[in-house]
Amino acid sequence: MVPGVSGGTIAFITGIYDELLSSINAVNFDTLKILRKEGLKAAWKEVNGAFLLPLFLGIATSFVTLASLFKRLLEEYPNLLWAFFFGLIIASVFVVGKMVKNWDARTIVGVVIGTIVSFWLTTIEPSAGTEAYWFVFLAGVIAICAMILPGISGSFILLLLGVYASMLTAVSNMDLVFIAILGAGAVVGLLSFSRVLKWTLDNYHDLTVSVLIGFLIGSLNKIWPWKETISFRTNSHGEEVPFIQENIMPSAYDNPQIGAVVGLVLAGTVLILVLNRFTPDESK
Repeated sequence: MVPGVSGGTIAFITGIYDELLSSINAVNFDTLKILRKEGLKAAWKEVNGAFLLPLFLGIATSFVTLASLFKRLLEEYPNLLWAFFFGLIIASVFVVGKMVKNWDARTIVGVVIGTIVSFWLTTIEPSAGTEAYWFVFLAGVIAICAMILPGISGSFILLLLGVYASMLTAVSNMDLVFIAILGAGAVVGLLSFSRVLKWTLDNYHDLTVSVLIGFLIGSLNKIWPWKETISFRTNSHGEEVPFIQENIMPSAYDNPQIGAVVGLVLAGTVLILVLNRFTPDESK
C-alpha cells in the first residue's frame, strides 16, 4: 500500500519467504491433474493451501481496510509515514544480511549492483499512465514481480507506471472491474516470476540475497522522509496530487518535525528487530 516498501521485505523478515516461493511454485498444471484424479484435499495439500489462504486473505483485508487510511496519511503526514518505513528498511538490511552464509567479493559486488539498480529506479520520473485495461493488466504483471523482491516495492512500480492513484481510488470505491484486471495481471506475473526467483535462490543463494540487500539499500532514496514536490497532477477525481518529488535536507523543510521523524525511524527499526527475534531464521 505504501510506495517504496516491499511486500517481499516483510516476507523475508517474518521468515516466510522460502515457503511463499515454494507454495506459489506448486500452483501449476500438475496441481490441476491432482485435483482431477485425487480430489480437492490432495490438491489443497500440494499447493500448501493452509499457508496461502490466510496469507492472501490478509493481503485482501489490508487492501480493503487500509487503502483509505494510507491515502490520507500520504496526503497529510507524508514525512512521518516515510520516517516509520525508513526505519523498517534500515533494520531489514541487517536482518536480511544474516541470511548470507559466506560474504566474499562476489556477494559484495552483488550488494553494490543491487543498490545501484534500486537507486536508479527511485530516480525515474513517474509516468502519467493510462487507465486502459490492457495497461492496467500489464502494470499488475510488472508490479507483482517487484512486490516479491525485497527492496523493490510493487506499489512504487505502480506509481512509476501512473497506476498507483487509480488503484487506491478503485479499492476505495470498490471498482471490481479495475481490481479484477489488475489482480489478473498480478496472478500471471506471480506464477511466472516466482519460479525464476526460486531457481536463483536454490542455485545462487548468497549472491541472490546479496543483490536483494542492495535493493533494500537503494530503496532508501525513495522513502527519505523530507521531500519537496516539484510538480502536481490532476487525478481522476479532479484533485491536485503530488507527481514528481525530490529529496531535501531537513533544514530546507518548513516544519521538519525532526524529533517525531527520528522517533518513528527508531520505532520502525525496533519493530523489525523485535519481530525478527520471534520468527524463523531462514539462514539455517
